[in-house]
Amino acid sequence: MDIRVLKYFMKVAETNNITRAAEQLHVTQPTLSRQIMDLEKELGVQLFDRQHRQMSLNQAGLLFHQKVTTLLALLEQAENELHQQENDLTGIISLGIVETGVGKYMMDMVAKFREEHPGVQFALFDGDGDSLCERLDQGLADIAVLVEPVEAAKYNYIRLPVKEEWGIIMQKDDPLAQRDVLTREDLYKLPLIMGRRGIMRDSVSDVLKLDQTKLHIPITVNLPLVSRDLIVNHHYYHLGIRGVYEMYKDPELVFVPFSPRKTSGHILAWRKNIILSPAVEKFLQQLGM
Repeated sequence: MDIRVLKYFMKVAETNNITRAAEQLHVTQPTLSRQIMDLEKELGVQLFDRQHRQMSLNQAGLLFHQKVTTLLALLEQAENELHQQENDLTGIISLGIVETGVGKYMMDMVAKFREEHPGVQFALFDGDGDSLCERLDQGLADIAVLVEPVEAAKYNYIRLPVKEEWGIIMQKDDPLAQRDVLTREDLYKLPLIMGRRGIMRDSVSDVLKLDQTKLHIPITVNLPLVSRDLIVNHHYYHLGIRGVYEMYKDPELVFVPFSPRKTSGHILAWRKNIILSPAVEKFLQQLGM
């Protein structure tokens, strides 16, 4: 299967129009139509629903588009790594970062690294632990910063010097905002917003000795900042970390920690049994590997 044909397929999927796609690819419309039909014949399925001059991906086409997107990204990453040289580092480091207070530390490290190696670029993306691990597993990320606990058995990792304290983010005029700490009995009475990761919920529950059946968690989120209006305007309480509260930079919010105290560390992880590019190796060395 020709990579060029896969790129043709992606362009038709993007434009939903064979004529427009042909113009952008600088090929003739009959040539492009033939290439797409040959691709469908090779795969044994139709990828597009055709109506007049419009073409839209069908169910098989959507699945194939997802796989081709991953394949082309991996090929681009491989090409970048093959052009890197130890004495003159170039290429792209794909770095995922969980949305916590670790962001500032990592950006300082990125800036410092680029001062020494200006030929290296960074592709940064954020997400929760599950989505970052998915990108690692699929080979779409070289390294990712995760907040503990993490199912780390399949990863190599180094620990980062950034800790997070757990508590509740709430309205500043809430009666509970005057408290120095909150206990598990307080949590049982609140409508909570929590991250979707079950392992994190279990970790907090172990420290606070929570009975999870008594918790009221009507809303879960993958990224925390979307829940701000629910806290401020609708009296919800975000069970999360101080770093998220600091990211809000919102004078209408406060953070109250738990008793007993619960903290989590951060790790920088990468897949086991892979060859890292020279640029990634050098960046890990800077971070203390």
